[in-house]
Amino acid sequence: MDLADIRGLIVDMDGVLWRAGEPIGPVAEWFARLQALGLRWVFATNNATKAPEDYLRTLQRLGLPQVREDQVVNSVMAAVYALQGRWPQGGPVYVIGEQGLHRGLAQAGFPHQEEGPVLAVVVGLDRGLTYEKLRRATLHIRRGAWFVGTNPDRSFPTPEGLVPGAGAILAALEAASDVAPTIVGKPEPFLFQAALERLGLPPEQVLVVGDRLETDILGGQRMGCATALVLSGVTSREQAERWTPPPDLIAPDFGGVVTRLEQARRGRKVMDK
Repeated sequence: MDLADIRGLIVDMDGVLWRAGEPIGPVAEWFARLQALGLRWVFATNNATKAPEDYLRTLQRLGLPQVREDQVVNSVMAAVYALQGRWPQGGPVYVIGEQGLHRGLAQAGFPHQEEGPVLAVVVGLDRGLTYEKLRRATLHIRRGAWFVGTNPDRSFPTPEGLVPGAGAILAALEAASDVAPTIVGKPEPFLFQAALERLGLPPEQVLVVGDRLETDILGGQRMGCATALVLSGVTSREQAERWTPPPDLIAPDFGGVVTRLEQARRGRKVMDK
């Protein structure tokens, strides 16, 4: 893989650009350097707690005022695409998740319904999770509702350490219902396909940047993209070096990825002289 061939990036956010809303480094400077290289980018996250416009505001607060809403792709969109593939007319679903997931599904014609038959049980991170929610979801799944998970992330980083993610909730429901969820977020192709379409680039010209091997890196490798793992999130260097096939690049943070892209571009210019 020649980094000088990269024309666009698919960039994860939590663990790459920030932790618990706090920036990991000089985010605005990093993207100014990418812009100087003429690169494009799309932000892609498995987090379904927020809508794209919420991420847009966060990115703007970090000093990226030119970011557009269509540059943000999350697993709420992936869930909508998956549901529309089965039920284009829409219908009621049971949702375990936060405002972004509820709002995104309802706007697409899949409103939350507590009682009565539902098409699917859609599960994301829910920091207000209760036993009652798990009970209702389990009963719906056992009655035949399609069990959909926005993402398999078992944990996510906070300043205090790793805490339970959506994957932990999915594990509880799988144990209670004896049904495995259909995952629509990374590493499955829905998010990556949407991101590539928005970049307007083929996979071989795109670098996927993330902090998780089992979602960001695996999904990027399956799509035929180059991959870069940053160590600013949940993965250690030892874990990264044991991954097969290995990521194309391992860097301490996103700034390290930007530096490598700059070095590759300078090296190509020297060779072209």
